[in-house]
Amino acid sequence: MKTLLGGLLAVGLVLASVARANEADDRFHAIYASEWAWRNGQAGISASGEPQPNDGRLDTVDAASQQRRLDEWQKVWDQLGTIDPKQLSPEEQVDYAVYRAQIQALLAAQKFKAWQMPFNSDSSFWGDIGYQLNGDRLRNETDYRRYLDRLGQIPAYFDQQIANMRDGLARGFSVPREVLAGRDVSIAAVGELKDPTASSFYEPFKRMPATLPADRAQALQGEAQRRIRDEVIPAYAKLLAFFRDEYVPKARATLAAESLPDGKAFYRQQILEYTTLDLDPGAIHELGLAQVAKIHAQMLDTMKETGFKGSFAQFLTFLRTDPQFYAKTPDELLMRTAWVAKQVDAQLGKYFGRLPRQRFAIVPVPADIAPYYTSGRGGAGEYLVNTYDLPSRPLYNMPALTLHESMPGHSLQLALAGEQKGQPAFRREGYISAFGEGWGLYSEYLGNEMGIYRTPYERFGFLTYQMWRACRLVVDTGIHHLGWTRQQAIDYLTDNTALSAREIANEVDRYISWPGQALSYELGYLKIRELRRKAEQALGPRFDIRHFHDTVLALGSVPLPALEQRIDRFIADGGPEPDFGCDCAKAGVGH
Repeated sequence: MKTLLGGLLAVGLVLASVARANEADDRFHAIYASEWAWRNGQAGISASGEPQPNDGRLDTVDAASQQRRLDEWQKVWDQLGTIDPKQLSPEEQVDYAVYRAQIQALLAAQKFKAWQMPFNSDSSFWGDIGYQLNGDRLRNETDYRRYLDRLGQIPAYFDQQIANMRDGLARGFSVPREVLAGRDVSIAAVGELKDPTASSFYEPFKRMPATLPADRAQALQGEAQRRIRDEVIPAYAKLLAFFRDEYVPKARATLAAESLPDGKAFYRQQILEYTTLDLDPGAIHELGLAQVAKIHAQMLDTMKETGFKGSFAQFLTFLRTDPQFYAKTPDELLMRTAWVAKQVDAQLGKYFGRLPRQRFAIVPVPADIAPYYTSGRGGAGEYLVNTYDLPSRPLYNMPALTLHESMPGHSLQLALAGEQKGQPAFRREGYISAFGEGWGLYSEYLGNEMGIYRTPYERFGFLTYQMWRACRLVVDTGIHHLGWTRQQAIDYLTDNTALSAREIANEVDRYISWPGQALSYELGYLKIRELRRKAEQALGPRFDIRHFHDTVLALGSVPLPALEQRIDRFIADGGPEPDFGCDCAKAGVGH
C-alpha cells in the first residue's frame, strides 16, 4: 500500500511540475509575443536594436518615440522578473535567456540614450538606409510605390536623427572627434549629386520587371527621379552641412567610453551586451595581455618555419611590403578568396552533420564605403571582400578571413539559424556578438584541422588574426578604461600583428567609436574552445565532432552561459546528434 501511495505521490509531483512549467511557458510566451509584435510595429527593430524595414514607413526616432520605447521595455523587463526561469520547460529556459538578454540590452540603450549617437566608424543610419529600403526586392508596381513612399520619408527621418545628435552633442554624448575624419564621404556621395539617376537609390528603376507596362514603368521612373532630386539629395546635403559645420567641431575631444556621461556604467553595460558576461574591464585587459604573450610565442615559431633570419619586427615589415603577398587586381583577390572557400567546401562534411540549404555569394565591398570598411564581412547570403587599396589586403590573411566570414563561420551559422523552424522569431532573427563572433574566430581555428593553412605564411596569417582578436581585449579596455590614446592603440597593433597600416587605423577607429563590441570575439572563442575540451575529456571515444558542432549551431545565437548549460546537457546525454528542427541538408562525410 505504501509503495502504491508513494508511486501515486511521485506521479502527482511530476504532473504538478509539468503544470507549473506549462503555466510559466504560457505566461512567458504571452510576454514575448506581445512585445515582438509591438517591436516590429516600430518600423521593426531587430533583436540587436538596429532599424529594419517595415511594410509602409521608415522608423520614427524622435525623443518622444524613444521615451515610449523606454517605457515599453521597462514594462516588459518588470514582467520578466515575475517569471522563475526554473519553472520553464528546458527549451523555454533557453528562449528566456536569449530574450532576457535582448530586452536588457534594448532597455539599457534607451536609458543611456544611445540613440543620440546613431552612427560609428563602422556603420551609420544614412549608410544603412539603402538596406532598409529593400530596393533589390522590388517585384511589382505596389513594391515600387512603397519604395517611392519611403524615399519621400527620408527628409523627416534625417531631421529626427539630426535633432537627436544635437541633443547628444549638448550633453557630451557623441562619437569622438578624432575618428570623424573622412566619415562624411558616404554622405557627400549622395548629398553632392547633380544627376538623380546616378544615385544608388535609383538603381531599382534601371531594371524594372518586364511585367510592368511601359507607360507605368516610365511614370515610376519619373517619380523616382523627382523624389531623389527634390527630397533625397537635399536631405543628404542638409545632413552633410550639419556633419561638417556642427557635429565635427562640437564632437567630444575624449576617446574613452568611461569619459561619457555615466561612462563607467555605460562601458560596463557595453561589455555585458557584447560578451554576455559581467566582467571587470581590468580583468579583461589582463586576460588579453596573457593571450598576446602566448600567441606571440607561436608566431615566433612559425616565423622560423619560413626561414626568415631577421627579427620579428623585420619579419612584419617584410610581410607588409613584399609584392609576393599581395594581389595585383581586385579580381585576383576575389578569385583567391573563392579558391579558399572551395577548399573549405570539401571538408565541411567531416566536421558538420547538418549544412544550410542557402548558399553565399562573394561580393566586393561597395566603393563608397570601402576606404574605411573592414577587410571582410560575412552574412548568410553574402561575403563582402574589400578590394580597395590592394597593398593593404595580404593574401596570407585570406584563408583565416574567409573561414571566419563565410564557411564554416558566419555564412554557415547565420544560414542555419535562419532555417530553424521550431524557434521563436526573436531567436531566429537575433544575433548575439559573443556567440556569433566567437564562432567566427573558432572557425578560423578549425582551418588548422581542415588543412586549409597550406604554407607557413598562411599559418602566420591565422596567428596574426588570432593575435588581432587577443589584442582587442587589450586595446578596447586600454582606450575605454585605461585612457589610451589613438596612437597608443595603433602602435600596439602595429607591434603585435601583421595587419597593414590601413587595416590597423580603421580597426582602432572602430574600437574607439564602438566600445565593447571588439571584446566579443576572443571571449566567445575561448568559451567555445573551453567547452569543446570539456566535452572531449568527458565523452572520450564517444565524442563526435560533428555532433558537438551541430549542437552548438542548433542553438542559433545565445548568451555564453546558455551555451555552456547546453553543452553540459550534451555531455550528460552522452554526446548525441541534436534535433535541428529545420529542413537543412544532411551532410555527407567527404561530400
